[in-house]
Amino acid sequence: MLKQYTLSSLSAADIEQLVARNTDATHAIQDTVLHIIDDVRSRGDASLIELTAKFDKVTLEKLYLDKEDIEELALTITRDQQRALEIAFQNIHRFHSTQVRKERPIETMPGVKCWREARPIEKVGLYIPGGSAVLPSTLLMLGVPARIAGCKEIVVCSPPQQSGKINGFVAYCLLLLKIERIYLVGGAQAIAGMAFGTATLPKVDKIFGPGNQFVTKTKSLVQGMTNVSIDMPAGPSEVLVIADESANAAFVAADLLAQAEHGPDSQAVLVATSTRLINEVNIALEQQLRILPRAEIARMAIANSYAVEATDLQEAMRFSNIYAPEHLILETDAWNTLTPAIINAGSVFLGHLTPESAGDYASGTNHTLPTSGYARSYSGVSVDSFVKKITFQYIDEEGLRQIGSTVEILAELEGLHAHKNAVSVRK
Repeated sequence: MLKQYTLSSLSAADIEQLVARNTDATHAIQDTVLHIIDDVRSRGDASLIELTAKFDKVTLEKLYLDKEDIEELALTITRDQQRALEIAFQNIHRFHSTQVRKERPIETMPGVKCWREARPIEKVGLYIPGGSAVLPSTLLMLGVPARIAGCKEIVVCSPPQQSGKINGFVAYCLLLLKIERIYLVGGAQAIAGMAFGTATLPKVDKIFGPGNQFVTKTKSLVQGMTNVSIDMPAGPSEVLVIADESANAAFVAADLLAQAEHGPDSQAVLVATSTRLINEVNIALEQQLRILPRAEIARMAIANSYAVEATDLQEAMRFSNIYAPEHLILETDAWNTLTPAIINAGSVFLGHLTPESAGDYASGTNHTLPTSGYARSYSGVSVDSFVKKITFQYIDEEGLRQIGSTVEILAELEGLHAHKNAVSVRK
């Protein structure tokens, strides 16, 4: 099932090649995306409608659903399903509410006061993937911190179902978030539409949300073409599981498959301290695949995945930090000894009873996370992602006496005499 490697036999170059994923060496994805961007930019709504018909096989009469449509669709799900979404909403809200902090002013010198204040990004675009799986949980993960941050306008895009609408779960999340419109656009065209704006779809200041390689590439490209920023490169999902002899092979297999069923380009990596455990996990994978509705998709992802045998947990952790996983699961009794060594990871799940799916849905942490090794330099989405931090300073007469000569000397040595004079005229 899983391709198998022994870490001690791999060179640094071998490891570098092994951890590479979602590359576009031939630029085929980029070329496709650039064509879509150009088309949306030049033809606007007409392009969005045509591309939706082409990729989603849905002919739209209008590009959005409004409040009345959303309320009607939300009534199609059961009360138990509504309650589950409400609990997830509440837990996500509780966790993210703790991220709102006011910084106190600092007097760096007598009479020189500096501080920062947060301001919400005014217009944000949330991309909710569709395709083979529709993700209402992603709407909560993005919409809750956007609401807490105080964003004035929240634009939501998601590809339409075959009915030309959205499902009731996404609709109910829109009600919870008090969002009264959703745009029925998916893929690269949705990102391009939010980046440049059309007659119907508003231009936003920052785009959020995971997606496939085409969505991820589009986000990166439009950030370079416009003044629109993005949350992070968040492409196909991935998990790395570190497991030792204390691990339950069935638990490990279940966690690997939970990622694998996202899509054929997802990756599930096992780093284990014994061949026996790897063999047991492979057996469990086959057993569990037999009963999964999305078994065909999961099999393709597993074929794109692998297992690595490490000498010990410390070596396993070193490999994990090189891989920099979106999701890291420590299925070992000794997880508390490993957490200080974690350098690169999007979100971490500790022990045998903490499945990654808990974080995907309802524990409270955010599941919009950096993939493809970007956990080396990016964090997951938080309230901070939806605000700007603006610095302020105030200098009184005493402050100008204290700091004035320092500024004059530094400006003069850099040859910027107008900078010096801006202080000198105030003395």
